[in-house]
Amino acid sequence: MRIVIGEDAALFRAGLARLLTEAGHEVVAEAADAPSLVDAVRRTEPDLAVVDVRMPPDLTDDGARAARQLREEYPELAIVMLSQHVETKHSVELVVGGRFGYLLKDRVFDVDDFLDTLRRVAAGGSALDPEVVARLIGSRRGDPLTALTPREYEVLALMAEGRTNAGISRRLWLTDRTVETHVSSIMTKLGLPSGTEHHRRVLAVLAYLQPR
Repeated sequence: MRIVIGEDAALFRAGLARLLTEAGHEVVAEAADAPSLVDAVRRTEPDLAVVDVRMPPDLTDDGARAARQLREEYPELAIVMLSQHVETKHSVELVVGGRFGYLLKDRVFDVDDFLDTLRRVAAGGSALDPEVVARLIGSRRGDPLTALTPREYEVLALMAEGRTNAGISRRLWLTDRTVETHVSSIMTKLGLPSGTEHHRRVLAVLAYLQPR
């Protein structure tokens, strides 16, 4: 997989490039600011862009805004955004097109999980960090989300990561049938359609959780 890295912290960028290279991927360009990231993607047309949310020149949400611009120019480009803090402003809009992930930087240190996320996103899936979902859940009180059990919250977070029922069952040490029951219950409580493939489930969950 051909990858462009957009990250202003030199040591983190170098470590990420080494990790991806050792995993068999080709890092075709590295960028330390948002304008350079856009230029690098235009020049190399990679399969995937790994983008820090906060980058120069403003060090606010420049990386996220660059990601939205790149999604408009290259709809098939897979994008994984990284951040030290949860920032949900751009994630819902980007995930609608698929091929999108949003992880906290701490997750990168779980190498196998991180590389698996890149593969799933590049294949057309979505992957949202559970903390992103938790922040959205925490901002919506007094609605059907309060009816979810603690286990259903766990399943919901893993659904938003883009995991299949089988993947959820492995992570939580539950049977496939038990996970199916939880998913069905979540969909019923939130008034969402069930039985769709996993990316549509992510979109459905995000559509409901999006702040209003």
